[in-house]
Amino acid sequence: MPLGSKRRVGITALIASLLLLGSCGTGAEEVCDSPLVTNLPSSSFRSSAQLSSSHGPVFAKVNRREGAGGWSPLLSDRYQWLEVDLGRRTKITAVATQGRYGSSDWLTAYLLMFSDTGHNWRQHRQEDSLGAFPGNSNADTVVQYKLAQPVIARFLRLIPLDWNPTGRIGLRLEIYGCRYTSDVANFDGRSSLVYRLSVRPRWTAMEVISLKFKTLKNSGTLLHGEGQRDHSLTLVLEKGRLLLYHQQGVSSNTGGQLLISLGSLLDDQHWHRVKLERLSTHLNLTVDKNARQVHIPTELSHWDIHQLSLGAVQSHGLQKPVLSNRNFHGCLENLLYNDVNLIDLAKKSNHQVLVVGNVTFSCAEPVSVAMTFTNSQSFLQLPGLASWSSGVVNVAMQFRTWNNAGLLLTFDLPQQEGSVWLYLSEARLRLQINKDGRTLLELSAGSGLNDGQWHSVELNSRLDHLSITVDTDEGATAHTSIPLPLNTHTQLFFGGCHGEECTNPFKVFQGCMRLLALDNQHVDVIKVQERLLGNYSHLQIDMCGIVDRCSPSHCEHGGRCTQSWNTFHCNCSNSGYRGATCHSSTYEQSCEAYKHKGNTSGHYYIDVDGSGPIKPQLIYCNMTDDRAWMVIQHNDTELTRVHSSQERNQHSAHFDYESEEEQLTAIISQSEHCEQELSYHCRRSRLLNTPEGSPFSWWVGGPGPGQVQTHWGGALPGSRQCACGLQDNCLDSNHYCNCDADYDQWANDSGLLTHKETLPVRSLVLGDIQRPGSESAYRVGPLRCHGDNNLWNAAFFDTETSYLHFPTFHGELNADISFLFKTPSSSGVFLENLGIKDFIRIELSSSSEVVFSFDVGNGPVEVRVETVVPLNDNRWHSVRAERNVKEASLRVDQFPSARQQAPADGHIHLQLNSQLFIGGTASRQKGFLGCLRSLQLNGVTLDLVERAKITPGVRPGCPGHCSSYSSLCQNQGRCVERDNGFTCDCSLSAYTGSFCHEEVSATFKSTTSVSYIFSDPYELSRNISGSPSSIYSDMTLRGENISLSFRTSQSPALLLYINSFYREYMALLLNKHNELELRYKLHSSRDVESLRSRVTNLADGRLHTVTIRRLADTVSVQIDENDREDFNLTSDVEFNSIKSLIIGRVQDLDGLDAELAGLASLGFTGCLSGVGFNSISPLKAALLHPDSPVIVSGRLAQSSCASSIPANPYAAGTTHSFSDQPGSVDPGQPLVNAIRSDSALIGGVIAVVIFVTASALGIMARFMCNRTETYRKQDVKAVQPEDSHELPYSSQADSQSALGENRKEYFI
Repeated sequence: MPLGSKRRVGITALIASLLLLGSCGTGAEEVCDSPLVTNLPSSSFRSSAQLSSSHGPVFAKVNRREGAGGWSPLLSDRYQWLEVDLGRRTKITAVATQGRYGSSDWLTAYLLMFSDTGHNWRQHRQEDSLGAFPGNSNADTVVQYKLAQPVIARFLRLIPLDWNPTGRIGLRLEIYGCRYTSDVANFDGRSSLVYRLSVRPRWTAMEVISLKFKTLKNSGTLLHGEGQRDHSLTLVLEKGRLLLYHQQGVSSNTGGQLLISLGSLLDDQHWHRVKLERLSTHLNLTVDKNARQVHIPTELSHWDIHQLSLGAVQSHGLQKPVLSNRNFHGCLENLLYNDVNLIDLAKKSNHQVLVVGNVTFSCAEPVSVAMTFTNSQSFLQLPGLASWSSGVVNVAMQFRTWNNAGLLLTFDLPQQEGSVWLYLSEARLRLQINKDGRTLLELSAGSGLNDGQWHSVELNSRLDHLSITVDTDEGATAHTSIPLPLNTHTQLFFGGCHGEECTNPFKVFQGCMRLLALDNQHVDVIKVQERLLGNYSHLQIDMCGIVDRCSPSHCEHGGRCTQSWNTFHCNCSNSGYRGATCHSSTYEQSCEAYKHKGNTSGHYYIDVDGSGPIKPQLIYCNMTDDRAWMVIQHNDTELTRVHSSQERNQHSAHFDYESEEEQLTAIISQSEHCEQELSYHCRRSRLLNTPEGSPFSWWVGGPGPGQVQTHWGGALPGSRQCACGLQDNCLDSNHYCNCDADYDQWANDSGLLTHKETLPVRSLVLGDIQRPGSESAYRVGPLRCHGDNNLWNAAFFDTETSYLHFPTFHGELNADISFLFKTPSSSGVFLENLGIKDFIRIELSSSSEVVFSFDVGNGPVEVRVETVVPLNDNRWHSVRAERNVKEASLRVDQFPSARQQAPADGHIHLQLNSQLFIGGTASRQKGFLGCLRSLQLNGVTLDLVERAKITPGVRPGCPGHCSSYSSLCQNQGRCVERDNGFTCDCSLSAYTGSFCHEEVSATFKSTTSVSYIFSDPYELSRNISGSPSSIYSDMTLRGENISLSFRTSQSPALLLYINSFYREYMALLLNKHNELELRYKLHSSRDVESLRSRVTNLADGRLHTVTIRRLADTVSVQIDENDREDFNLTSDVEFNSIKSLIIGRVQDLDGLDAELAGLASLGFTGCLSGVGFNSISPLKAALLHPDSPVIVSGRLAQSSCASSIPANPYAAGTTHSFSDQPGSVDPGQPLVNAIRSDSALIGGVIAVVIFVTASALGIMARFMCNRTETYRKQDVKAVQPEDSHELPYSSQADSQSALGENRKEYFI
């Protein structure tokens, strides 16, 4: 072969290879973009009207100049249309428009309709909502719109919406696509196909059934598949929805288990695509663009189909059909089972396919011309019939709607000067005859008629009989003498009214009507459309434009969707979410977040991922002074005894948590620290068998199913040690666990598991329990986590040109953005993400305004919130923005939110493609200066800290929280900064708790005395600098702040007494008139000054709060919410060398007058709370700080003055000490719940012994309490007073949490 020929052959082969590769890369799909209009005959074109013969529809071909250069109708309005018949069903992929040649006539917007028959048109929509397509801007340019999904149709109709305002409607058109072939079968409601697999199939992991169907009936069986073990799957159409059922057993007499419900309004005589896939673990059902997945029932995991019935259930005859006597009536197309074309087999009379009844292989298309009433201006006007002059009237119709109210029909009664209205109200059909403003007759029938289904209505009138009927079997009848003298001059109005020709006191009808009949003669609606019969306005004729806005539902998180004709509504009640689509969570994401909103310990719903898919959960939050603990209980948190047993080698326990798996994983991941107690008490029961043997015991922990762990509480993962091995203090130095020493005495290995990757503990296996004499007990505590890595994730932007960038934000249908910011600047962009045309942005536009702006294709939208306070005050402010298919909203702090509704029919997808910019923009303009914290997008926290570490101009973290949160610290508590948040220092407050909000109170008996000794007179002035209420000069007090609350029925009574080394004193008391009295003796040689309040009846057993302020000679007193009372001292103003402060009984009466001495010796009986004297809190010191200079004598019982029942009887009832336990036993033995470890009989015996012992101890304690002794140290006894009226905790979980917090190990 010549060299040149070889070269040509090589080039040819290379080109062929490249073409082959190219076809493989595109899946070798047929190119479907051929022009379809150019060669069509003139008979293929129709229009509503034409301006002249040269403006006819046949001239509406792109780039053609024949005639007048295109189509133009006689009138330019929205009732015009151009129709093209492609001759057969065709695959349409694109449409192009062009203006009329050489004119100023072109369209700027239009609608597209498709049909198989030239009737029953279907509007084509973008994004399931937008119906209008953009047109032209001049007469010459061709504008092509490519359909997102190809449309299969024979007819196309284009309806102009807008056109050049200086011209008229003008159009040239091209349609692009290709040939479409299919196999079709028609079922008449009594026929079916049965496909039997000739050879028993081998089980496969996947089976696929696909088909298309169309029908006018809203119910019927599409397919029924049977397999081995008498299991079956049935796909039925019920009220226009597809339902997939699973049935089991040949004797099953139930309708089966509903697996999936999908689709809506599928009885519209349009083709719908269905695909059913059985995979190894789940079923997929797809209807048109919507898909649903469900896990396969266990019985179907290795199930396959032996027989497939189409159009009806053809089975053994023993299973009850899901839909009794309802076969499918309609057409099926391209029915494939695992790529086997069943209709093609039926056509060829294949022996595997049995044809039952009359199955034909072309689709019968019943013609039903519907009308759509779109808005408040829609109506249809028809003349009456000549036959009505006989007095017999019959009007019938069918309608479907989502609205619960609307006018169906009205006409006047001119002879009676009245009107007849047939209308919907509260989804019921009502008939009303009215004359001169009076209702002569009213009938009602039906219910729930706004369900979107077709309903038939019939009105019948004879001389003395009037009836209305709904759906042929529900109706109302009245015998009446009111005639309906209708004739050809009578005008019937359907759906609404026109001008002054009729009146409509009700809402207009929005929905569809069809099969209108007058005296059983169907109205030719096409004549109406052609203006040859009656009149109409704002009707879409020959189509039903109903849209189910709840399928698929845009309501998230279980929100219930309801709808009207124009919109939908989400009912979010009991879902835990809020907003127009139930997108945003109503709960916080952690206990930390609740704490920093000022909440105290208790049960709270926690939504760990905000608007994400994880459900909220009820969790106990234990708010300590410096932590907010999330406590997640499980089913076995008690100490559990394990007895030796030769019958079993192991004891295993499984722990089920209150939270679901995904909730546990999220909590552990977002928490700063998690821990779980793991303890083992043993006697001759080895644990890990360290250091060399195989472990006897292990536990499983970690995410998902978890992993086997062989370390114990307090040790490191993988170490095979206990805490004592890590600390090198085990009982036997040859072992790494105390229990591995195998001593014949009680020992224990206990500690906390703190490595988050091993938590939570899911199960536990104990192995050394079978030997005689072996005893053990274990405890796995609740999972406890604190901190929130999301809440305090912050970054500081120190220059306006700095920013952070993240991947593109994907929030197509729902986008919620929340964050906190603080700034000294008056403007700056918080966030921006761009698309080709779409964008989303949040910015501070001024010192008091935040703007949320976006564009999803409908034009830019701005939502603004203006505040009455400046936002550039360098304090934290919160922002929450949300955009969904219904509305956009913006909220700043607690100011009212701003909202803006989305258009009912517009673009709904937010399409972004650039990076997400935080703290700036792509143009680096209008940057943000300050701090951003806890930035979350759709529940996902952006890690600002890690990104800031590698970004110039941005620093991780942001201090300065007390400027925003100091107000949470109550009762003189002091805010202290932390890296992640703040704490409240309560050292100078008479209160305690995480926010210095918990009262420190106690119940006093007449013998109770609490004395706070001022060893150093200067102690009073510590931590007080320049306070106007407390001015000191050397060791002299010239003012004081006193606060306390009390509850008592004693009168007179001494509340507070302060004395000095110079026999000066101050006394606060209730006098015999139940009034508050303040006595000052500030000079030993002068008389006592008494200041008496006007507030009376203070010894009424209720809680009263007193605040006293003295500055030199000015004294102010306030009691409860009463007005402040001001007094003046006249003798002296200096309180010198204070010695002690006493509440309760005063032991040292030296220097007191007889009256006060007698009162002081009586003591105080009642409850005192929040006692504060300047910076001293004597009651708090006595109860909580044993190292303080306090002397307590008598019985002092911690209580709650604000309550009436003991504070925590559960904790008191489950706490034991050595003296509570009977008998002499091994002191190392763990105390366990008798119900869990012993029989009821043994428990009863132990209870009796405990009762006897406790009674004896009680008598001894009573004897000892009668002795009057003074101790130089705190001697507070945890007893419950007889007259205590504090409320118990009513929540069991709360009690469990308290027990878990304070649990100690007790040994008998």
